[in-house]
Formats: sequence, C-alpha cells, structure tokens
Amino acid sequence: MQPDTQGLPAPRSSGPGANPAMQFLRFSVGSEAYAVRIEGVREILEVTQITPVPLMPGFMRGVMNLRGVVVPVVDLAVRLGFAATEVGKRTCVVVVHMHGAEGRQQTLGMLVDAVQEVFKSTENDLEPVPRLGTSIAPGFIRSMVRVRGQITVELALDQLVGQQTLAELIGADMCQ
Repeated sequence: MQPDTQGLPAPRSSGPGANPAMQFLRFSVGSEAYAVRIEGVREILEVTQITPVPLMPGFMRGVMNLRGVVVPVVDLAVRLGFAATEVGKRTCVVVVHMHGAEGRQQTLGMLVDAVQEVFKSTENDLEPVPRLGTSIAPGFIRSMVRVRGQITVELALDQLVGQQTLAELIGADMCQ
C-alpha cells in the first residue's frame, strides 16, 4: 500500500540527477569580479575604523571591532597581488567564517571595492580552474562560475585567507 502524499511537496532528489542550487556573493576588487559561496559569508559591513597592527605584511590591513570581537581585516586586492584598496563610498568589509585550526571557527574581514549581488548557480554552471590565462594565481581559484553568460572567478578562501595560510605568510614576513 502506497502512503498518501496528496498535498505534500514532492521529495527532493539527492541522487546523481539532482542539481541543487548554490548561492554566491559577487563583489569587485579593482576592475575584476570575484565570488564566494554565501554559506561562508557572515555579514557585509560598511568600512569603519580599521586599526593598523605593527609588523604585519601589507595585505593585513589591521583589525576591527565587531560587536566586542577583534576581527582581522585582509586587503583582498593586496593579497591577490594588486595595488592596495583605496577606501571609497562603496568599499565594504565582507566578514567570512571559515574552519580554523582544531575545528574552531575563524572570523575574518575581507576589504573589497564593492559588493555587487547574491546569485544562484548550480553544479552545471561550475567550470574547472584554467591552468593559464588568469589574472590571479590558480591556487586562489576554487572554480569558475557561469552566471547569465559571464564567467566569474570563485575564490578558494582556505588557500587565500585561511588561518594556516595567513599564519605562514605572517611568519615568513616577520623573519625577513
């Protein structure tokens, strides 16, 4: 005997034919657009006071107070190899959560020129990382996302601003 499913939503398929939507946040750094998966984004803030920290590499813009918590702020442009971000009307800090050492959450701010949009995409819209022809190091790219006919670089946050990566870079900078 079949259970009565009349009036209930159809079950979602999770098999090989399923293609769930993912959400991305697209933002600009210089003249380039980049994206990150929205599940890692905690919030987007207007740039307020960022306190510089002595003896830090150029990509470490400083720290900010986020409701009583000290959050490091990385200038994403410098980390990607571009000139430092000049704070303007649309400049934002994208606050992200990542898994840090020993499974702890790491909260970090990324200084970007402007936030553009949140968009949905599916696995079918993801393309592999090209070996050549990117304006940033291929190790910083998680995938290429196709949205409305345009390709946007999805950043690999763990490789770019992960706790271990930043600790190694800061340690190397302090030894110089």
